[in-house]
Parts: sequence; C-alpha cells; structure tokens
Amino acid sequence: MRLWPRSLFWRLAFLLLVLIVVSQGAAIALFRQDRAHLVLRQISDTKVAQLQALREALASFDPGAQGGPPSRLGATYGARLLRAEDRPEIGLPPRAPVMVELAAKLREVFGEETELRVQPAEQLLWIRLRAGPRLWWAGFPYSRLQENETPRRFIFWTAFVIVLLGVSAWVFARRLAYPLRQLADAVAALGRGQAPPPLPESGPLEIAQLSQGFNQMAANLQQMEADRVVLLASVSHDLRTPLARMRLGAELGVSDPELRQGMIEDVEEMDRIIHQFLDFARGEDNLTMSSCDLNQILHHVAERYKRNGQSISVHTCELPQLILRSTSIERMLTNLIDNAYKYGSPSVDLSTRRSEGKVWLEVADRGPGIPPDQVERLKQPFTRLSAARGGAMGSGLGLAIVERVARLHGGSFDLLPREGGGTVARVMLPEVPTGR
Repeated sequence: MRLWPRSLFWRLAFLLLVLIVVSQGAAIALFRQDRAHLVLRQISDTKVAQLQALREALASFDPGAQGGPPSRLGATYGARLLRAEDRPEIGLPPRAPVMVELAAKLREVFGEETELRVQPAEQLLWIRLRAGPRLWWAGFPYSRLQENETPRRFIFWTAFVIVLLGVSAWVFARRLAYPLRQLADAVAALGRGQAPPPLPESGPLEIAQLSQGFNQMAANLQQMEADRVVLLASVSHDLRTPLARMRLGAELGVSDPELRQGMIEDVEEMDRIIHQFLDFARGEDNLTMSSCDLNQILHHVAERYKRNGQSISVHTCELPQLILRSTSIERMLTNLIDNAYKYGSPSVDLSTRRSEGKVWLEVADRGPGIPPDQVERLKQPFTRLSAARGGAMGSGLGLAIVERVARLHGGSFDLLPREGGGTVARVMLPEVPTGR
C-alpha cells in the first residue's frame, strides 16, 4: 500500500500536517510534564505539612488498651492508619516518575525509613513514617494525588489549533501547487500539439521565472511551426507551377508514347508528394468533428479506386456512428491505400470490426512486408523503407500523417505482418471520442 502521496500538493499538505501534529504533541508533552512537576510540588508541600502534623499526633498518642490507632485520628487527617509491625509490607513500589520524586522528597524530609507504596486495587497511596518509637503506615486516597490529567479545555483548544493550522496548511499548499498544476497542464497540452494559453508570471520568484521561461519556449515553438507551414506551403506552391508546365510540355511535345507516359507519371508522383507536404503542413486541428459513418467513408474512398480500375475489396461490420473529422479519415485511408498499392500487390483489402468499445480499421496488402524493428521508425516524418519495399519514390510523410490522424482521434496506428505474407495497417478508433 502506497502511503506517500504522489502529487506535490498532497505532499506539502501532509508534511505541514505532520509538523503541526508533532509540534502540538510536543507542546502537550511539555505541558503535562510541567504540570506534573507543579502538581508534585503542591502535593509535596501539602502532604509534608499534613504528615508532619500527623506524625506529631501519632507520637503523642497512647493506644492503651485499644491496641490500635484511633479511627478518629485517621478521620481527622483523611488517612487510614496501620502499625508497621502489624503490616510490614503493603502495596507496590511506585513506578510513575511523579511518585518516585514524591518518595524521594518524603525521605529527604522524614528520613530514610520513610517509604512510599501504591495499592492500585483500593486506590490508596501508603506512606510509612516514624512517629515516636513506632513506624506507621498512613494510607491516603490515590485519586487525590492523580491530578495531572490534561484538562479538557486544553484538549479542546489543542484540537482547535490543529484544525485551524491544518486548514491553513491546506490553503498554503494549494496556492503553492496551483501554478505547478497549471504548468503541468500546459506542458501536457504542448505535448499533444496544442497551443496552451500563456501562464501567469506571478507568485513566488522561482515559479514566476519557470512560467516566464515556459511562455517564451511555447511562443518560440509556435513561431517555428508558423514558419514551417509558410515555408512548406511556399515551396509546394512554387513547385506546382513548373510541374504543370512540364506535364503540358510532355503531353504536347514528346512524340515517344512510352517516354511521354513515364514523364507524366513522374510529374504526377511529384505532385502527390507536394500534396502530402501540404497536408502535413496544414495539420488536422482546424477541421470540425461530426457524427460519421466509418463504413460509408470506407466505401466512398474504395469507389474512387475502383473507378480507376484498381482491385480493392471492402469487408465491413455493423458500426455505430462515430465522432470523426471525416476529411482527415479520408486522407488517412487514401495514404494507407496508396502505400499498399505502391509497395504491395495490385489487390488491397479493406475491413472494419468492432470489439470492447473500440473500432478497428485495417488495410491489408500482399507485399514483401515490413521488418518489425522498422515499424516505429516508419511512423516518423520523412522516413522511407525503399530498399525493403520495392524502391518506389515518395515523401516519407504518408504514415506520419496516418499516425497523427489516429492520435488526433484518441486512437492508435500499427503496422503488423499479415498471415500468408504482406502487411496489415491497423488503425484503432475509440467509439467514444477521447481525442482533441
């Protein structure tokens, strides 16, 4: 069982509370000790005077024919009296520090023959002292000497102070931990690709400096992202115009049909690469999420390829309506299908299935497959595995876009080996949206 809290707020609150409880416990212990000494001093002074008077009375008393101490004398001094020769031993030696100190004080005043005994069963405190030629036991009610309990008023005020300081410690810890919680939320948002609002640069000096540094870092990252988008968009735009002229020249000016077709295909491939650059630069965050039928999107995308004469099969199961960015999902499917055609066999299989609150979308091919140790690397931007997948040209952004779209919807993307050869590109999407 984990007792030490994980969050900074609860650690601070717990630490302050422990310090408060320890300090109050020490105060109570010191109070009890001081009060015990005060009570001991009062008891010692009172009891010494009482015992001196009792000893003088016993020294002058002649029991005569009665053979024992008079009950009237014991009642006068509030004590039970016994002759020591009749009862040599009585009760138990004291163990409480207060009683030990009291015994020492009595021996100091009345001599070494003086002893103190406790009789818990009858709640009596027995003191043996010499009065004249005899030794006597004088028994006093024990409760009269147990006056060192902590007063209820003190306990009440101690509890009140602990509660008050505990609440103050909680407020202090919360105020101290709140800016750090804001920073943690901002870091998490930045890690998801969002632009967090600027943090307040106030509070303790260290936290204010930390917030200021984070705001500067977030502003720099946003500026770099904006510059990247502008750069990619500008390069892509500038390249498309000469590519269009090259395609037109190839169609009109090249007489060799095979050479002309090769040039047109190269231009189309370059145009697709530029299109992926633009898709990657734009991002997906600005697209609106709405209720969609994933199976319908699948059939719609597959129809485009069928109209071009490409072999593609679709196998779907009954799915609920999902909250999706339909344009992003179509772009993701297009990238996966293009990759399957480019690196696999001419036939591509699309399928959907549903289990445990999740929807699975799969694009399968019969290509050479992907080494398992290269899967995560291929999800990174501008990464290709041309040597193992046929040497086809490309931007290396297709799978990176798929990964980003899947994560944007709170899902995941995997590349798995297909039974019988090939690759299965599997995208998991939650039925209940958890993305942003």
